[in-house]
Amino acid sequence: MNKIYQVTLFVGTSILLFSCSGKIPLTIGQFASCPDKPNCVASKNSDVEHSIEPIYYKGALENAKNDLLLTIKRFSSAKIKKELNQFVHVEFTSNIFRFIDDVEFYFIDPGVIHFRSASRIGHSDLGVNRSRMKRIQMTFNEINNIREKKGSD
Repeated sequence: MNKIYQVTLFVGTSILLFSCSGKIPLTIGQFASCPDKPNCVASKNSDVEHSIEPIYYKGALENAKNDLLLTIKRFSSAKIKKELNQFVHVEFTSNIFRFIDDVEFYFIDPGVIHFRSASRIGHSDLGVNRSRMKRIQMTFNEINNIREKKGSD
């Protein structure tokens, strides 16, 4: 009986862990609006629940994109999935349950990086996407300011 319990627990845990990743949304690269769930933030959303300030940068777009990539590399849970001239898609994976959040960065307007960060599955993320994006903003600003100061010296 104990062996059956162990096998059932192992199979159940495996299913739970491997089913938490979800499928890549079809809207990646389209700057979709946030759904009516609290697990998404976006710099182009008008409602307060999902709205967050974009990332502002100084200097050339190419430098800002490099600064963003350096910022992302500081997050061990990040994996860059797609990088184009004016777009970057990153997956962030949670440590325990392996939930995946998709973050899209858009270089559309000069001096501004718009973004959307959303959980693939579930309803609430307990503020994880907003908190992560604020940390990304702070880290990016540090890197961008240091580079700009060196460039102006």
